[in-house]
Amino acid sequence: MTDPLKALKGELLGVALEAAHRAGAFLRDGRPDDLGVAATKSSAVDVVTEMDIASEKLITDFLAERRPDDGVLGEEGASLAGSSGVQWVVDPIDGTVNYLYGRPDWCVSIAARKDGETLVGVVHAPVRGETYRAVLGEGAFVGDRPARVRPAPPFGQALVGTGFGYLTERRVRQAEVTRHLVPKVRDIRRGGSAAIDLCDVALGRLDAYYERGLNPWDFAAGDLVAREAGALTGGRPGEPLSGELAIAAPPGLFEPLQGLLEDLGAWHD
Repeated sequence: MTDPLKALKGELLGVALEAAHRAGAFLRDGRPDDLGVAATKSSAVDVVTEMDIASEKLITDFLAERRPDDGVLGEEGASLAGSSGVQWVVDPIDGTVNYLYGRPDWCVSIAARKDGETLVGVVHAPVRGETYRAVLGEGAFVGDRPARVRPAPPFGQALVGTGFGYLTERRVRQAEVTRHLVPKVRDIRRGGSAAIDLCDVALGRLDAYYERGLNPWDFAAGDLVAREAGALTGGRPGEPLSGELAIAAPPGLFEPLQGLLEDLGAWHD
């Protein structure tokens, strides 16, 4: 007998992969040489390019064609309730500033949720030439290769990724947290794409990652990839990963990092 949930997850994965690859090809091949800023959001450095908007439309039009009854939550304004119980969470370009400057660490991030639980996550990074994917309960992969977190190192040997918000007050506070963390770990990396950072934890390219101020579309897909690769994810002690604080790391490193970030007040501005 066919398992309806397994069949649904397989269908959603296929749709997410096709949507992400279509958008990724469009963004990679269609990037204009004179790409400019179309708008700003929370501050003058929180940019939206014309390609963000076009990419989101490409994705949402495709989703509407393939699964017209689903809901959509998109970074650039797409919002549809839907009637199927499935919601797509879409970031048409995660790492927009990297994309604007021609840097390679940007991606298309697409997750599918049902009844609030993420079932499928796809993060497609065209310039890296990699696609990270995960299905709840079925593991994580980069291409066709299984993804697995690196075993927890001693805390002082951990390579930790992070990011900074766009509001000045938040950035100042985040810099202060980082100042206290730097002497305690191997080093800090700031890549500019939360989705890619989470996938880098899944692949052992980072030992851990944390950030305050993410939105659901920033982490929905990457969180599932990290968890299915063996990472623990969360926020403050006892809380799930959220906009307040996002942490991802293997068991044995997650706990002391979470405790230190709690002590440093990384969860507030």
